[in-house]
Amino acid sequence: MSLNVRVVLVEPMYQGNVGSVARAMKNFGYSDLVLVNPCELEGQARAMSSHARDVLEGARITSTIEEAVEGADLLIGTTGVSSLKTGEHIRLPLYTVKEVKEKLKGCSGTIAVLFGREDNGFSNDELKGFDMLVTVPTSEIYPIMNLSHAVAIVLYEFSGLEGGSNPLAEGFDLQLLYEHLDELLEEIDYPAHKKDKTSLMLRRIFGRAGLTPREVQTLRGIIRKSERKMRLASEAENLQKIEDPGSIEKFI
Repeated sequence: MSLNVRVVLVEPMYQGNVGSVARAMKNFGYSDLVLVNPCELEGQARAMSSHARDVLEGARITSTIEEAVEGADLLIGTTGVSSLKTGEHIRLPLYTVKEVKEKLKGCSGTIAVLFGREDNGFSNDELKGFDMLVTVPTSEIYPIMNLSHAVAIVLYEFSGLEGGSNPLAEGFDLQLLYEHLDELLEEIDYPAHKKDKTSLMLRRIFGRAGLTPREVQTLRGIIRKSERKMRLASEAENLQKIEDPGSIEKFI
């Protein structure tokens, strides 16, 4: 079983960078490239791709991130901006590529590694949609890397990553799990001001866990049974109130 790596560039601004990314991908044996609303790809992109023009010309172009990651089982976002405060949960936890590689050893499926815009990376809302976040350690003097250089380093670190017999849960099923968890938070009247942060925290926990299909179905089964028990308990409580003569005045 294999572990496929898809490179997703979100709204790349410079065609030279796109061509250089294609070249870096071929250097390390990757070819699955998706471009979200890219710049015009003309002579400069082809020139910078050099002998990797086939990767460039084979790139799939989409208008949204959702389309770009369709079919991927794990979404890994890259960021050059780290958070120093544990309360700034959107960019936490943050891993190096080596750490992610260790977590993925023995897994099979498709992972999408997403790279943000050259000028301002990803928005906070986009970051919330990723299962894991990685960064390349750089100097504090100038931490932001050129897009193609960042892609090259990430793919170099991933080179030699072999698939195994542990299939990653499908991205579609994971999304159902996250939606189910959100419903559960609603049903238990979880504090509204904590809900978004907790939802994101749960997504990151399960994202880095590399859940298998069976594990996802088991978790969803536990949630379903919990919800059913809560509903039955609530219905029984309401019925008791109706049947209790002393509670009639409450309904007048």
